[in-house]
Amino acid sequence: MAVSSPTTDLAPARSARHRGRLPDRVFHGLSAGAGWLILVVLAAVAIFLFLRAWPALSASAEDLNAISWMNGASIATYVGPLIFGTLLSALLALVIAVPLSLGIALFISHYAPRKLAQGLGYVIDLLAAIPSVVYGLWGALWLAPVLDPVFGWLSGTLGFIPLFEGYTAPARNVMAASVVLAVMILPIISAVAREVFLQTPRLHEEAALALGATRWEVVRMAVLPFGRSGLISASMLGLGRALGETMAVLMILSPGYAVSFFLLQPGQHQSIAANIAAKFPESSGLSVSVLIATGLALFVITLLVNLAARAIIARRAEFSGAN
Repeated sequence: MAVSSPTTDLAPARSARHRGRLPDRVFHGLSAGAGWLILVVLAAVAIFLFLRAWPALSASAEDLNAISWMNGASIATYVGPLIFGTLLSALLALVIAVPLSLGIALFISHYAPRKLAQGLGYVIDLLAAIPSVVYGLWGALWLAPVLDPVFGWLSGTLGFIPLFEGYTAPARNVMAASVVLAVMILPIISAVAREVFLQTPRLHEEAALALGATRWEVVRMAVLPFGRSGLISASMLGLGRALGETMAVLMILSPGYAVSFFLLQPGQHQSIAANIAAKFPESSGLSVSVLIATGLALFVITLLVNLAARAIIARRAEFSGAN
């Protein structure tokens, strides 16, 4: 009777383990390479923007005065109102969209019947795929006339508040642009929040129901605490789209460059992306560098917003883990 040696018995097992580890190593290498590629591309974009914007950042006042639409302003004076308009319109859109998105996500995930929830989910996903030009046309041709009487009533009733002072038709102001941006980012926030709420552990909900909680109390005590970080992530994702939106804002806002809180007055605000789209076709030389400098400012704003969102989510996760 032949007796196999230990070395002979272990050889197939070692070969099988080696074959099993090879796909893991390949997948690990591809994943790590993709992560590093993102960082390299991000760094390349930042370097490109800085190098192309440097002629404008280092230009003299005489050179900048040669650009007709600069109106004798310095780079800081020119970019400042654009940054303000971008942040104002995006934050207003976020204030409008987040409560609506939260309600839609909770209705689809915990209140609506299954067939209705599936249909609404498909509609929300479809809204996220509509091009921004379509939203811009809808806002300029249909929504603005609808908002005219609303803004007129706000100005007449609450005109003593600077926010609503001095409205003149048509509704080509930052408030109308913010409403359109809110409609654009609403499906993104709703879709992400809905998926997060659906991941709530079933045992948590059943435990709350067993203690006699109502459906709203279950949502408040189990669903919302579990999905808070996901809702923050969804909001930051929507804010990122609102900050970089171009055509919809360009088709609604009148060109204006003022640091002003008059939300209903046209010609007060403009966003960075819309300003670049409007000015780039007629630009050349130093004027292109000026526009790229505004793009660099938008790049920095978006980066800071994402870093802040990651910090908030990490802090909440650490706090939840400690408890």
